[in-house]
This record gives sequence, C-alpha cells and structure tokens, in this order.
Amino acid sequence: MKLPHLASLNGILDTLPTIPKLPTLQRTRKTSKIIGFLDKNTSNFHEQLPLQTTRRTALALASIALVGTSSNGISLAEDNGYWITDLLSVPSVENKDITNPETGTRSFIKTGVYVANLNTKNRMYRLKKYAFDLPAMADLIGPDTLNYVKKYLRLKSTVMYYDFDKLISAAAVDDKQPLITLANRLFDSFEKVKDVGSSKMRNFPQTESCYRDTKVILQEVMDRMA
Repeated sequence: MKLPHLASLNGILDTLPTIPKLPTLQRTRKTSKIIGFLDKNTSNFHEQLPLQTTRRTALALASIALVGTSSNGISLAEDNGYWITDLLSVPSVENKDITNPETGTRSFIKTGVYVANLNTKNRMYRLKKYAFDLPAMADLIGPDTLNYVKKYLRLKSTVMYYDFDKLISAAAVDDKQPLITLANRLFDSFEKVKDVGSSKMRNFPQTESCYRDTKVILQEVMDRMA
C-alpha cells in the first residue's frame, strides 16, 4: 500500500528528464623533457630523449637537485660545471707589501667571499665606488648598529684589498710604490677601526674618531681612481 504523498512524489520523478551521460574524458600523460647542461659551452646544450616519470620519481629528482646527495656521493651540481658546491677558495695575494707585517695578512679579510675578476679599469671603478659608499657608514656607529657597520666594512674592505693587490701588479713600475703606500694607510686604518670597535673594547667615541680618519683616506682613494 502506497501512501498518498509518496505516490505523488513518484509521479513527479517519472516526469523528470533523464540526465545524459557525459562522454568519458581520457587524460593523456605529457612526457617530460630533460635538458642537459653538461658542457660549459652553451652551444653544446643538448636535449635528451623524452622521459616519462611518475610523481614519486619526479619528487625524488627534485629533492636531489635541491639538497644534493650525501657527502660520500657525487652531487648533480658537481657534474654541470656552472656552480660551486664547495667553499669558495681564498684568492691569492701577489703583493705581500700590503699585508700586515706582524701577521702576514689582514685581520678584516673575510673568507668565502666571491670577488669578481675584473679588468684593471673596472677594478679602479669598483674601488672608487666602495670608497664613496663607506664614509656614509660613520653616521651609523652606535651601540645598536656597530655590528652592522663592522660587517659591511669588512665585506667592502675585503674586496678592496684584493682589488688593490691586482692593481699594484698591473701598474707601471713608477706607480707601484704610491699605490702600496695608499693601500697600507687604508688597510691599517681599517684594522684600527675593527680593533677599537671590537666587543672587548667597545669604544664608540674612539671608533668614530678612527672612522673619520678613514674617511680622509677614502677620499684619497677616490681621487686616485678617478
């Protein structure tokens, strides 16, 4: 026995049009193409055969590319020749006359810094540019900002150190000694600023005074590199 309200409901359902079935969509899997970068010469870039990979394989390849393999294996980055996977080597210094006689180096030198190998003209421009930038840091010397000033000064002075070394090597015989004298005055001043601004001494008035003396030498560098 059907209830009256159910009977009316069945009648309504019978009058509704049938929903047509949509055609089945077939998804095609796109193949991935791996571009090889095994040669430093860009003219030798080559395209390998299409490679079909699953989601798991793709994730595995991506993770290897990002983090590399273990220290005992060979990472992919070491095979292409386009970037360095180890620590940057310390550039060699040809002119020992610009080092500190007591230590044989300079205390402000920061290792692991990439220094672009430029020609003589561009090295002079970079020295002039850095000498122009550094005097502005004198206004930032204070209890809360001294560490940032020291880090910035150390980075810039490291590049200037290697630039002076290359300029001296490329200079004419009569120009070498004036460049050596100017470089030593600048680097001695850099080391003095670093020492008085160290965490042990933390002498802000003396640091400001040393930096003012450094600004005078930086102006001489700008004039020399003009």
